[in-house]
Amino acid sequence: MKKKIAVAIFAHPDDEAFGPAGTIHKLTKDYDVYILCATKGEIGQNSLENGKPLPEIRAEELRSSAKILGVKDVFFLGFTDGTLSNSIYHKLADAIESKLKELKPELIMTSSPTGGSGHIDHIVVSMVSSYVFERLNFIKEIWYRANTTEETDKWKEFPYFVYRPPGIPRSKIDKIVDVSDVWDVRVAAMQAHASQKHDVIRLTKMREDLPKEEYFMIRKRD
Repeated sequence: MKKKIAVAIFAHPDDEAFGPAGTIHKLTKDYDVYILCATKGEIGQNSLENGKPLPEIRAEELRSSAKILGVKDVFFLGFTDGTLSNSIYHKLADAIESKLKELKPELIMTSSPTGGSGHIDHIVVSMVSSYVFERLNFIKEIWYRANTTEETDKWKEFPYFVYRPPGIPRSKIDKIVDVSDVWDVRVAAMQAHASQKHDVIRLTKMREDLPKEEYFMIRKRD
């Protein structure tokens, strides 16, 4: 029996692993899952010193992470890290829409409308994914990776951006996915991003005493 299609849409390599990795892996039981990545994380930090160009390293890391998670394929959309702004909204939308028309997913997943951490690239990808969802009737649901207030309270111990948007009370989350049974897969996907080891360490420490869960707000086709 042919599987349904799901597509996860992110701004950078590692957004899948540091975000909804456990859920992505669980979805592969019933869906063929694909990842669209707007950029190759060109301006991220690099914990490696192997002389290879960072975009090349990070693209390889995402492919490795995707393989661990059971993702069918990864598509890079050719945009540059840190440049996702209103001047390219429609170019990004066209690139995402074109690939989704090819794949025909019933379900798409993306970052929180707040970007989770407040990252502008995340916010733009979420917004543009919402726009494309409105245009393509074959997509039945869009899942937004959410952060609870419990998570965002923990972030205060790990300063990162100038401003982190507040989380959502757990009682108002649409979908809670228990990923404790696939936590080892999630960790392996994170560790595949060796160039981002500084973030792997930071996020692992931050989550030490939080539930092994992933959270989503969901919009369904009317």
